[in-house]
Amino acid sequence: MVFSSLFGKRPSEPEQPESPAQEQQPKLSLFDRMKQAVTRTRESLSDSISSVVALTREVDQASLDELEPRLLAADIGSATTAIIMENLRQHALRTGIESGAQLKELLKGELKQILDGVAHPIQHPSAPPEVIMMVGVNGTGKTTTTGKLANLYRSQGRSVLLCAADTFRAAAIEQLEVWAQRSDVPVVKTKQGGDPSAALYDALAAAKSRQTDVLIADTAGRLHTKSDLMKELDKMRRTAEKLVPGAPHQTFLVMDATTGQNGLQQARLFTEAARVTGIVLTKLDGTAKGGIVLAIATELKLPVLYAGIGEKIDDLIPFDSTAFIDSLVS
Repeated sequence: MVFSSLFGKRPSEPEQPESPAQEQQPKLSLFDRMKQAVTRTRESLSDSISSVVALTREVDQASLDELEPRLLAADIGSATTAIIMENLRQHALRTGIESGAQLKELLKGELKQILDGVAHPIQHPSAPPEVIMMVGVNGTGKTTTTGKLANLYRSQGRSVLLCAADTFRAAAIEQLEVWAQRSDVPVVKTKQGGDPSAALYDALAAAKSRQTDVLIADTAGRLHTKSDLMKELDKMRRTAEKLVPGAPHQTFLVMDATTGQNGLQQARLFTEAARVTGIVLTKLDGTAKGGIVLAIATELKLPVLYAGIGEKIDDLIPFDSTAFIDSLVS
């Protein structure tokens, strides 16, 4: 296969049709899929809370002191943990916390307040195309996520065009072409080493002429210097604005959940350079540190909009704070 020769191994997503037995399996709800994705984090966090205090014992200061390192272990982050612990201690001083069950409910309320505090409605343009730029360092699954996002929008009845504007990484264009075929969407490309802004210009012109609902541009993920990154992204933004007023309408930063706190510094660079509007968090199912979602909200002041929960093409779901928190703390 072309994919095998280019990348050295077959993709993890199965390319053959699902068996009849698989097709007959009921489709899981958003909550159930989220619950499966955060299993490792939930088991770690819930076990920790249960070990801190018995469900029938009043929660005291010593119990709360023991809870703090458990939250840090889930990669919620020191700043977020400090906010949560201060609010829980104040509640304990004012009215007391009667049981571990009440502690869990109070914790869920604190987590939801943090996530909802950075949530904002997405402003869609009045006329197509809606232009989305995908940014992030290599290795986070940016190109794969671009293909999955195209598939998600297609499943919602929206027409999609992909732009292969990552002309720097070897085989990035071919990889996006594979995902375009799987998602059944067209892709506009140029040669490797070409000008990404030129590729974006052609894609914008095509999207306008075809009245395509959404154009998704996969951009280069290299981090050489901040100034070079900003120059390239600024040029692409100016190109987009010339053809489509207000574009890019959204800029999604793709982050790998398994990197936890280590990925935040790189994320800060992109949020400054690319005017990021939201986060797509990949590999949420592969880590016990799903609390990074809270750290992102506190430290980057950005909402997680989509979550990658597996390797299949439809394993990208809209992020829902209620489903996430109910799945995380149960």
